[in-house]
Amino acid sequence: MDNTKRIRIITGHYGSGKSEFSVNYALSLREKIEGKLAISDLDVVNVYFRSRGKKEFLEEKGIHVIASSVDAPTLDIPALSAEIHTPLLNKDYNNIIDLGGDKVGATVIARYRDMIDDDDYDMFFVVNANREKTQNAEEVMAYIDEIEEASKLKVTGLINNTHMLKATTLDDISRGQEVCREVSKARNIPIKFISCLAEIADQIPSDYEGEVLPLHLYLRDEWMM
Repeated sequence: MDNTKRIRIITGHYGSGKSEFSVNYALSLREKIEGKLAISDLDVVNVYFRSRGKKEFLEEKGIHVIASSVDAPTLDIPALSAEIHTPLLNKDYNNIIDLGGDKVGATVIARYRDMIDDDDYDMFFVVNANREKTQNAEEVMAYIDEIEEASKLKVTGLINNTHMLKATTLDDISRGQEVCREVSKARNIPIKFISCLAEIADQIPSDYEGEVLPLHLYLRDEWMM
C-alpha cells in the first residue's frame, strides 16, 4: 500500500521526466487505492510531454485529469482551471500534481499554498543525473533550494529517474542512485522511488533505497524514442 501523503507534488529540473513519472505513478496508484484520484497538470513551462496530453486515456482508467481552463492541450497558455482547488480541499481525493520545471514552474504552486496543509502533502524531486545542472549532489541541492523558495513548500522525497530514454542502462540508474544518496544524506530527504523502463526494472539491486516504479513511455510517440 502506498504510504505517501494525500497530495503528491512532482517537481524537479526541466526535462527530468516529471510528467512521464506522474502518469505512470497515477496508473500505479489507481491499482492500489480506492476512491477518487486526480492528476492536476500545473505545468505552464513545457509545451510538450504534458500529462494533460493523455487525458482521455487516464480518464478511462478512472483518473480525473485537471489542467488548463483553455481547452487547447498543445498550446502554451498559462491558464489554470479553478477545478484545481477541488482535490486540494476535498479530502476524499488523492491528488498528484505534475508541476512545471525549475523555479518558474514551482512558483505556480505557491498561489495554492494556503490550501495545502503541512501534514497533507509530499513533494518529490525528480533527479535525472544525465541532465545538465543536476549531475551531482551539489547541483541537485541548489535546485531543491530554488524550488523550495519559489513554491513555499519543502521537498520530502527524492525520485531517481536517471535515464537516456530507451538507451538507459543499469549504470545510468546506479550513477543517479549515488547522487540521490549524497543528497539524502546531506539533507535528510529519503529516496522514495527509482523509476526506470520496465525492461530493466528487475535488474535494480535489492539494496537500492526506494520503491521501484517500472515506466512505460506514454508521452512519446514511437518516432521520438
